[in-house]
Amino acid sequence: MNKLKWGMVGGGEGSQIGPAHRLGSGLDGLFEFTAGALDHRPEEGRRYGQALGLDADRAYGSWQEMLEGERNRDDKIDLVTVATPNSTHFEITKAFLEAGFHVLCEKPMTMTVDEGEQIVKAASASGKICAVNYGYSGYSLVRHMRAMIARGDLGAIRVVNAEFSHGHHADAADADNPRVRWRYDPAQAGVSAQFADCGIHAMHMASFVTNQQVTRLSADIVSCIASRELEDDAMVNFRMDGGTVGRLWTSSIAIGRQHGLTIQVFGEKGGLRWAQEQPNQLYWMPLNERLQIIERGEGDLSPEADRTTRVTIGHAEGMPLAFANIYKDLSEAILANKEGRACDPAADLYPRAEDGLRSMAAVAAVAESGAAEASWVDARPPMFR
Repeated sequence: MNKLKWGMVGGGEGSQIGPAHRLGSGLDGLFEFTAGALDHRPEEGRRYGQALGLDADRAYGSWQEMLEGERNRDDKIDLVTVATPNSTHFEITKAFLEAGFHVLCEKPMTMTVDEGEQIVKAASASGKICAVNYGYSGYSLVRHMRAMIARGDLGAIRVVNAEFSHGHHADAADADNPRVRWRYDPAQAGVSAQFADCGIHAMHMASFVTNQQVTRLSADIVSCIASRELEDDAMVNFRMDGGTVGRLWTSSIAIGRQHGLTIQVFGEKGGLRWAQEQPNQLYWMPLNERLQIIERGEGDLSPEADRTTRVTIGHAEGMPLAFANIYKDLSEAILANKEGRACDPAADLYPRAEDGLRSMAAVAAVAESGAAEASWVDARPPMFR
């Protein structure tokens, strides 16, 4: 099979997320890194692109130059990843969709709900895939967790508890650190800081594993460091369309926490727990039985888990491999789109533009509820009400 051609906007030298995407996209030999506009400084973008092996005529100085350079090529890229600052996601993603490219956009997909609805409409009108990189949903045992819930192992789901808390912004002396300050500045971050940065990962995870959507929520938000305009800690209660009760805590001042993404699901017949820092184990407690530990890579797991396992049991799989599973999903989806056939159901799990839109609606709802002393508000995007 010929490799699909892949391009990237952003993710240049020194980027935190760029290397993870390049590792993930190339891991299975399904995509070839073909084009890029990697830096907002044109010459640096061209230089770094060529250093990574791009041909000189496909190492672009800007995303606009890349769009024009690729759109009329016979060998144009099949997928573009947008890994630029948050405020630019909407413009770039919309432009590439409307030009006929499949897109994987980093989260948050947009800065506002209205922009999110425009992206959903643009993807639908173009017939192209618009995925959003909720990359943690690519972990093998997260996929298995979803499969167990879907086949009824837990019975009806009563409560889902999600967390994404760390302590890396707990030092008040960092108030003027530019790498930290922008996250709490409404002019750069929008209406939310910690929930928009980490909380939406936890909320997406809750929806992904339960296959339910958040309908309303109540949020208690606080800036524990008084100089911050936006929240650095949030507690969110929510309700889902399948009747499940949701609890979510997210914080950037939780000293002692490193990454802190965990998900617990409690049903009529059992409970599950998974933590991103120990991704090889899924804890399963059937009702009135003993605790069981499900290991990634063991036999008799679900097709969704088997498809996303590459190395033998007992060896760690990390975040770039979870990203690789999103790219593996997208490869199958793009090929199915080209060939006019149905996508493999075990691969049809990549986060969509609709998920990105729901996240932005939740961000807006958290800000609204937090400003109104935790009143309950509708968390659905207007177009889904």
